[in-house]
Amino acid sequence: MTAALAEGGKAPKLELPATGESNLKVPTDGGLVLFFYPKDNTPGCTNEAKDFSALKADFAEKGYEVVGISRDSLASHEKFIAKQELTIRLASDEDGAACEAFGVWVEKNMYGRKYMGIERSTFIISPDGVIRSVWRKVKVKEHAKTVLTTI
Repeated sequence: MTAALAEGGKAPKLELPATGESNLKVPTDGGLVLFFYPKDNTPGCTNEAKDFSALKADFAEKGYEVVGISRDSLASHEKFIAKQELTIRLASDEDGAACEAFGVWVEKNMYGRKYMGIERSTFIISPDGVIRSVWRKVKVKEHAKTVLTTI
């Protein structure tokens, strides 16, 4: 496990396959909101992706693109987007390198069973590649609006 990133630090450089026939590159030319989520088509992840999709134009007005990242395959992401009518891009981190780099691959505990998984987290990255805000252990309700307000 890698140490968690903090506000004011530089975002790790990475390139991941993403939906929309393009790769996600960090840093990018504009602002970026990255939200890491555990699994396509699960209730909390679906609600979070729908909330960010609904605010896509508002983020774009402020110069920010929103991209979701999980360890699901690109094919899974494409099906998730089609089924849920999402408008944001999703990036595939199948080998977990981005999760490690951002410190979101953590030990979790459910009903006494310990396992490794993605901690629902969001990062605002400014156009100059600096992490401006970080949310860990995100609660989905109203989160997308909170991120938009923070920008």
